[in-house]
Amino acid sequence: MGGKRANGGKTAMNALNGKTAWITGGGSGIGAGAAIQLAEAGAEVIVSGRRAEPLQSVVDTILAAGGQARALPLDVAEKAAVADAAAAIGPVDILLANAGLNVPARGMGVLNTDDWDRVVNVNLNGVFYPVHAVLPGMRTRGAGTLILIASWAGRYPGKLTGPAYSTTKRAVIALSESINGEEGGNGIRSTVIMPGEVATDILKSRPRPPSALDQARMLQVDDLARTVRFVAEMPQHVCLNEILIAPTWNRFYMGIDELD
Repeated sequence: MGGKRANGGKTAMNALNGKTAWITGGGSGIGAGAAIQLAEAGAEVIVSGRRAEPLQSVVDTILAAGGQARALPLDVAEKAAVADAAAAIGPVDILLANAGLNVPARGMGVLNTDDWDRVVNVNLNGVFYPVHAVLPGMRTRGAGTLILIASWAGRYPGKLTGPAYSTTKRAVIALSESINGEEGGNGIRSTVIMPGEVATDILKSRPRPPSALDQARMLQVDDLARTVRFVAEMPQHVCLNEILIAPTWNRFYMGIDELD
């Protein structure tokens, strides 16, 4: 095939030419890795997050490689700010709703209501607000790709992740399914990606962070970044509804040392 894809004859390097991709939680981890991958595929990438410095670092990396990118600092839990950001960006072809967090005191016996609200505001509201903001434009154009990052814990809740995180990630799965049920006829598709353990900074918020050896066996940022790119590059008539992805050395099966 001479490096050609079945995606309209485009090569892997330019499959997303002319597309605009907005990534929340784009300053580090999965979001940053996905930004680099989508830019490499030809998309203009806008990365959002609360901290300007890491966002600019991602942008600089993309620009140095010849891609197109810009930073737009944003707290996804602020609905008015999300709406303003979407208006400033303009038409969005691909939304990666990736921002998420957890809290150290996460079990039912120690989780407080303020931390519950914090997790819900970022992990659920912070996914819905950008989705809500980009959908009207996607409907008008008759096409759009939404990629929502949930979690293995959304499908299989457990003690390790706690009820706030698991509940919000389960809700993101339901949100993605609702989008496909209501918006597929408008040419809009949604993929929810449910990763098992990924070696990112969110592990630092665990009561007992996993060892370096365990982290090396986990999914890595690039694994998820390439998964996001794969979804985005699929022909528009294809909807990958759900992707449940885990490390081969899956500690949810084999046992997790940090659990008491």
